[in-house]
Amino acid sequence: MNNMFNLDGKVALITGGAGVLGGQMGEVLAAFGVNVGIMGLSMSEADLVTNKIVANGGKAFSVVANVLDKDSLEILRDEIIEKYGKLDILINAAGGNMPGATIAPDKAIYDMLTDDLQKVLNLNIIGTMLPSQVFSEIFAKQKQGIIINISSASATRPLTRVVGYSASKAAVDNFTKWMAVEMASKFGEGIRVNAIAPGFFIGEQNRALLLNPDGSLTPRGEKILSQTPMGRFGIPEDLSGTLIWLCSDASKFVTGISVNVDGGFGVSSI
Repeated sequence: MNNMFNLDGKVALITGGAGVLGGQMGEVLAAFGVNVGIMGLSMSEADLVTNKIVANGGKAFSVVANVLDKDSLEILRDEIIEKYGKLDILINAAGGNMPGATIAPDKAIYDMLTDDLQKVLNLNIIGTMLPSQVFSEIFAKQKQGIIINISSASATRPLTRVVGYSASKAAVDNFTKWMAVEMASKFGEGIRVNAIAPGFFIGEQNRALLLNPDGSLTPRGEKILSQTPMGRFGIPEDLSGTLIWLCSDASKFVTGISVNVDGGFGVSSI
């Protein structure tokens, strides 16, 4: 029972590991004894997180690959196996939104930019599917492995304006369920696929949408908090407990679910 949350000696890879949420996940896993691969589009951005983890006594390594480039992912997969001999955890934290795939208050659906919509769909769903496809080959051979996708509160409760982001995160939820069945039924119970669905966390992409320059709430921010029973935005540390639970044997009979970490936003009827 005491070893239920033990992750010591595991090897993890975090796509989007240089981002705010991905970086925090890397720090948490490292604190539990995981050797964490921080994946970025450049070595310099990955090193910012890796160096912080190492400075705090953890194990981490920086890698470069593009979640939309299968060849670069396959090269990285082979390098990880050659150097570390295994991969235990894949966290698909890469994702995001673009203004052109968002409907501004003075615009309508017919004003949306098709190219930006396609980029958002690619980044969030293809950028989750391709790493899962490539690195699941390791898990299939090992007969064990953990995949954690990053969904969103907007996947099941579509938000006004962010049409591309909401649609792509709904697709992540669907893919998580599909992949869970695919891996467990073909390769055994040691491979589990789940998702974490954060609510509203302040990041560089949404800061101006939720907060004014002086830190006060925008009308959008006020509306969101009015429908969040806990009355605040999330902070990266709020994801830590759910992350460790899903990565460890504490959830060894759990697969195919998406866990809301949203302060109650998804069940609010305010």
